[in-house]
Amino acid sequence: MKPPCVILAGGRSSRMGGGDKCLLPLDGKPMLAHVLDRVSPQVCAILINSNSAPDVFASFGWPVLPDVLAGFQGPLAGLLTGMAWAAQAGATHVLSVACDTPFLPPDLSQRLGAGLSRGDIAIARDDARSHPVIGLWPTALAPRLARDMEQNGIRGVHQWLRGQSVREVSFDAAHFRNINTRDELNQAFQSTPYFHLRERTQ
Repeated sequence: MKPPCVILAGGRSSRMGGGDKCLLPLDGKPMLAHVLDRVSPQVCAILINSNSAPDVFASFGWPVLPDVLAGFQGPLAGLLTGMAWAAQAGATHVLSVACDTPFLPPDLSQRLGAGLSRGDIAIARDDARSHPVIGLWPTALAPRLARDMEQNGIRGVHQWLRGQSVREVSFDAAHFRNINTRDELNQAFQSTPYFHLRERTQ
């Protein structure tokens, strides 16, 4: 059974000069559209987590929710929002991806979920590092995460994961190339990984 997915778009995009960087054009359409193209065949429903006005994303046809905790507390707050939303719908797990990763693998959800125990978290990694905002999360952990954020002051994803049962799944690093600056956005058109990955999904 396919899980629901939360796309984390709640940040301030300060390195892009503010605004919603996921709406910037990449190869003729918003970067978010590329992310949706990658994840929508892999999941049963999608939530866009953003602290912008919901009508900004109306054309994409998916619900939009702000962080359940105020104050731009980072991707961990977006994960909590996604967990709570998915739990309310009766899902046992929720897939999370970042809004600035338009090259995601087509088997991301399947590979993260393969052999996963009910209480475990699965996160993506490549040969060099882990990518903790790209993962599959048990929705039953939402109350624990909320408590750790509100009462224990935990803000970082890596920090919170140190106290959890986590399994890492390896992928090609090119799939997780994210776009944080306008220079990186422009370079994406000229990079070999971009054209290679683009061709594989057409």
